[in-house]
Amino acid sequence: MENLALLFQSLDDQTRLRLLALLIEAGELCVCDLVAVLKLPQSTVSRQLGILKSAGWVQGRRVGAWNHYSIATSLEPVQQFLMPVLRNFLLVTETAREDLVRLRQRRDPACCSGGVASKKTDTAGRAPGEEQS
Repeated sequence: MENLALLFQSLDDQTRLRLLALLIEAGELCVCDLVAVLKLPQSTVSRQLGILKSAGWVQGRRVGAWNHYSIATSLEPVQQFLMPVLRNFLLVTETAREDLVRLRQRRDPACCSGGVASKKTDTAGRAPGEEQS
């Protein structure tokens, strides 16, 4: 019963739901992509990914200096049942659609390949010269 409570508590946050929507739709993503798309600090994104990982929703792997996350391949039965529901409801929200548009515009192969930092955006996802909102 504790695991079930943890699983549902992990869904009780807008940032975590946005992360799940991105990973459901895009597959594996680097933390740098998630930071840029969500326009949140890396520490916030990593903390929320840690909660999702602890609850069994996502899995991570390290590629050089970069962490990549995807939906876990071994979801619990209740998670397998909920995944289509999450997909249907999360991906039709305006926020998720906007995040996916930003992801498509963002995709920068230099971001996390070979340790070359992206010049397109800073750690908050802002382009050079773009002011903080």
